[in-house]
Amino acid sequence: MNIDSIQNGVVLDHIQAGKSMDIYRYLHLDKLDCSVAIIKNARSAHLEKKDIIKIDSPLELDLDVLGYIDPNITVNIIKDGKLVEKKHLELPKRLTNVIHCKNPRCITVSEPQLDAIFLLSSGERRCYRCAYCETEYSG
Repeated sequence: MNIDSIQNGVVLDHIQAGKSMDIYRYLHLDKLDCSVAIIKNARSAHLEKKDIIKIDSPLELDLDVLGYIDPNITVNIIKDGKLVEKKHLELPKRLTNVIHCKNPRCITVSEPQLDAIFLLSSGERRCYRCAYCETEYSG
């Protein structure tokens, strides 16, 4: 398989195999007017398999969303065909409007204009709690 290199854009590497479509949806990559390549189940020295996303355009990414989906992702910024920056992610301490509370009595359900804010309560379990009602959310 031959996927061209990109000159200016972003490469998301070390994505857990099978998670690339979640990232595609969360980041609304379908709305971009540029080439987006999704490579699924690529061989990896560190992981058995991984996904890769190549975006052939510079853009600002929501690193909290990426860190929430998979904190092991590496974000590579490419300019003039060269790697100029590499970012390593971690689970975000706070998520805003990424996930929504499942508690039907939470104020965010009756007041949908409020931001859905979740705070990391356990990094080991990847568990968040609603900032308003303390309902646990494990993703």
